[in-house]
Amino acid sequence: MNVVIVGAGKLGCRVAEALVVGDHAITVIDRNDKILRKLSQQFELMTINDDGRKISTLESVNIKNIDYLLACTENDESNIVIASFAKKLGCRRVIARVREPEHMNQFTFIKNAMDIDHIVNPDMSITVEIYKYLAEKYTLSNGIFTSGGFAMTEFPTRRFPSLAGLTMPEVNEVLPNILIAALSRNGKIIVPHGEDKICNGDFIYAVGSREQIQDLHRQTREEGKYTNIHKVMIIGGGKTGYYLAEKLSDFGATVKLVEKDIERCRYLSTHLGKVMVLHADGTDIDLLEEENLNEMDAFVTATGYDEENLLLSLSAKQHGIDDVIAKVSHENYMGLVEKMGVDMVLNPLDISASNILRYIQGSKRVLSSFLIQGQAQIMEVVANSKMHIIGKPLKELELPKEILFAAIKRGDKIIIPNGETTIKLNDRLTIFTLLSGLSKVEKLMKTKN
Repeated sequence: MNVVIVGAGKLGCRVAEALVVGDHAITVIDRNDKILRKLSQQFELMTINDDGRKISTLESVNIKNIDYLLACTENDESNIVIASFAKKLGCRRVIARVREPEHMNQFTFIKNAMDIDHIVNPDMSITVEIYKYLAEKYTLSNGIFTSGGFAMTEFPTRRFPSLAGLTMPEVNEVLPNILIAALSRNGKIIVPHGEDKICNGDFIYAVGSREQIQDLHRQTREEGKYTNIHKVMIIGGGKTGYYLAEKLSDFGATVKLVEKDIERCRYLSTHLGKVMVLHADGTDIDLLEEENLNEMDAFVTATGYDEENLLLSLSAKQHGIDDVIAKVSHENYMGLVEKMGVDMVLNPLDISASNILRYIQGSKRVLSSFLIQGQAQIMEVVANSKMHIIGKPLKELELPKEILFAAIKRGDKIIIPNGETTIKLNDRLTIFTLLSGLSKVEKLMKTKN
């Protein structure tokens, strides 16, 4: 597959890194020669140091033979123009990153008028995940996900307390033919292996046949999971804060949005009629306490600084707030999350890259996919004759720790795999992966030479 990426920022580089290990020819266009040289040293791809808005630049990559073009420069208007030009010049599918609220309020018109196939908005994507968590509590619809004969359910350890302290092999003795695909622990999704133990307070994602999982779901289901959230405080009035405040206020929650830039506050006050906008420094805990921090049902940190978001989240947790969510963009900080007790940590870069990769992969490879707490993804893939994983026991694939083969559907039979299980032609594979491991999934699904 031929893919062109215009814009070598964080998102463009992340998508290129994920795709380059698969069966794709990648070209990256950017005006920053230094970044392009670094990319070409790290990965086997083509780089072009030029302006992607120029028709001559697009024609130089033989745009008529390009399957997908992703426009993800820092400028919305440039992305819209680049994607539109590429489509007019014959590119099969075009994707544009568009972030501004003014554009998002009319994105259907933009897509139709400019002939853009898919629009990605990182801030809206992260907002949707936070909203699902706060407004519904369940990341799975009604607590259970089904596809064919396979199913997955989620439940807190307290609903099955005998699982606490057990390793994965010990869990299999208690729940035969059911696999623990993931654990949510202190805001972090973990893919458990071997001697990893379930802890009190963990949220468990269990996989098995539909009948078994439905039985388990009946045992562990909690009534009234849909929240009755009333008061939310959001720190940071950027695009994520804006979208989230609007969505939660429409839901019926009372929202306080804290922003330290006075001009931004004026904008927010004008565009968010039902939201209380406070001109203040969100790091001033005394001020937040004066604004009834202790009475909040939820607290969300969405500033542009990871350090602030994490420290404020920790402070909010110490004030006894039930649901504390942090926006964190740097993976280096993710290791701190588990120790802090934050309920949910989201990386907009991971979520956006996942969104784009799902679209590019399409139905030819990925039959369906589903995000879990904005940190992990379930995907269903049909094993074809070109994949190098065919005919090999799973233990020989040396699966990365971020990836788990959760189930295999072979005809009418559901198989919960182990290390001895061999993948066969036309098997329907259910793969659980952390979003940080998406490039490794691409490599795993790579076809034979």
